[in-house]
Amino acid sequence: MSVVERAKQGYGRNAAPIKSHRAAEYEAIAKISHRLRAACLSKDSNFPEYIAALHENRKLWSTLAIDVAHPDNGLPQELRARLFWLAEFTESETSRLMRQEGDPAVLIEVNAAVLQGLRGQSQEAQR
Repeated sequence: MSVVERAKQGYGRNAAPIKSHRAAEYEAIAKISHRLRAACLSKDSNFPEYIAALHENRKLWSTLAIDVAHPDNGLPQELRARLFWLAEFTESETSRLMRQEGDPAVLIEVNAAVLQGLRGQSQEAQR
């Protein structure tokens, strides 16, 4: 059972959804990406916030990996595999960044690409 399904059960079956699953995913990724971008700009003066933003991004990608690995996930198999690979890449890259190796821009770019894909899919769904 996904987190969204659990929330629906917890708040009752009669309530109408406020936003689509895709919109909720987009909002979560955008929020975390914004925090990560801001933390990167101030990492020299506020390193703990930078580490916290990296950790939050890592948790997001761990959650996405769990979701796409679930047999009931409705995404196409190829897309699921690509997202799972990105989650593994993000895990590895985050570990490097926490050791102050590498460039955090790569994680921001990955998130931006996923946001672009979500935005494109939602536009296609409206057609």
